[in-house]
Amino acid sequence: MLKGLRIGLGITASHCTYEEVIPMIKQFTEIGATVVPIITYSVLTAATRFGTGEEWIEKIEEASGSKVVSKIVEAEPFGPTNPLDCMVIAPMTGNSISKLANAQTDSPVLMAAKATLRNGKPVVLGISTNDALGLNGMNIMKLLSTKNIYFIPFGQDHPHNKPNSLIADFSKIVPTVEHAIQHKQFQPLLITHYS
Repeated sequence: MLKGLRIGLGITASHCTYEEVIPMIKQFTEIGATVVPIITYSVLTAATRFGTGEEWIEKIEEASGSKVVSKIVEAEPFGPTNPLDCMVIAPMTGNSISKLANAQTDSPVLMAAKATLRNGKPVVLGISTNDALGLNGMNIMKLLSTKNIYFIPFGQDHPHNKPNSLIADFSKIVPTVEHAIQHKQFQPLLITHYS
């Protein structure tokens, strides 16, 4: 179903989930989709215990076979001149959730999402935030009711230690995108995501 489609994969600064990004890219390429990786500035410049921006960009480009889009001006053409069939943002931090919900476009990832929505195409979000059931809850609810925005199923990852935290089950990315391109939300949306 996704063979031959162009999938934008936006990556924001949830550094602890980057190990899950490369398998997501490979899932899409193995079924014949073209993956266009798009990153926020913090992905480009961060050096954390999970690795440096340079190391992750190398892995992302190798897995996708494409250069990362790292500037707003590079993402703007995903509107009318070079459209994507679907835009996925995974992982998506609380900061980016807040900005998308309030129409702020200050990163290549958010510009690509805006351009994709402008074309009436789906945007799929894979949230990863410690503030989902806190102040960011209202932003998630706003996005849940926004046309052409869909979510990878999510749940609490550590309800006792981090009671406001939610994270997507990234293993469900392909069926979520398959449903989204048919303008349907993959269900169930709310899952048990801890043991």
